[in-house]
Amino acid sequence: MIMDIVWLVVGLVLILVGANALTDGASAIAKRMGISELVVGLTVVAFGTSAPELAISVLAAINGSAPLAVGNVVGSNIFNILLIIGVTAAVRPIVVQRSVMSLEIPMVILSSAILLVLGNSGWIDGKGVNEVSRVSGIFLLILFLLFMRYTFATAKQPDITSCGNGQASSAESGNKDAVKPIMPVWKSVLFVIVGLAALVWGGDKFVDGASGIASHLGVSEAVIGLTIVAAGTSLPELATSIVAAVKGQPGLAIGNVIGSNIFNVLMVLGVSATISPLPFGSIGNFDLLTLIVASFMFYLFGWLFKERTITRAEGIVMALTYVAYVGILLYRL
Repeated sequence: MIMDIVWLVVGLVLILVGANALTDGASAIAKRMGISELVVGLTVVAFGTSAPELAISVLAAINGSAPLAVGNVVGSNIFNILLIIGVTAAVRPIVVQRSVMSLEIPMVILSSAILLVLGNSGWIDGKGVNEVSRVSGIFLLILFLLFMRYTFATAKQPDITSCGNGQASSAESGNKDAVKPIMPVWKSVLFVIVGLAALVWGGDKFVDGASGIASHLGVSEAVIGLTIVAAGTSLPELATSIVAAVKGQPGLAIGNVIGSNIFNVLMVLGVSATISPLPFGSIGNFDLLTLIVASFMFYLFGWLFKERTITRAEGIVMALTYVAYVGILLYRL
């Protein structure tokens, strides 16, 4: 039990360090290739913060711990929307860009709906087994490629960096003020290699530790994936969003969460299911419907209650909703 906890912590540290190194190295390479900072943020940074989910879910699929892989994605997405957006809005209200409300957030809702359908696939096709099949995994990857195509296309539009109040994005201007010298090519490549190695090894140890704790406590891998693993792998997103809020750029949290959630469903589950079909196990409609409700809260709080603004009160409601969700999970053990 003690060694399982040690591996859990060691794995998490390696994952966070690896994600940071990979993001820094890849960003530097992208800049040297002449790719805009906006595109780097929408792709490389999104990959970096979601790399822990990818590493853990893929390794869980390889090691036969499919419920942990699915629970990791579902739990991370719930955590991202309710707790990260909630806490960030509580620190400073988030003004949401109009195009984000009409395009990106609906994509988050769609990805959550896809998960709900896959989670009931056994009932739909009459086979009785709810799983993300290899065919479904390939379909998710195709959707991910289409989303990436859309991301690159919209990144070229001049108004993509404008905020809801019509002013230039403070994120972009803040980044220009804090420009750092681009690291040498050799160092960039080294960061990418070391980052990937740390992610893979750390993810393997994290899965071993989480699975060991689950077996010792008699808790299902699905619940561990929905809580401990989900919260642990979402730390990069949480750290990024809180720092952005403290610096007066809470809008950055929106893109961070949206990109991560879409990446988790389409890319992480797509790759994992292509390697090995992923049964949902004990992850049921309660968890999947919680994700649907969270996605709609994200949309409604940003659009209806105060025009394109998630207020402090709404953020607190979202955070408390997450606390209630975890409380119900623990009560049901």
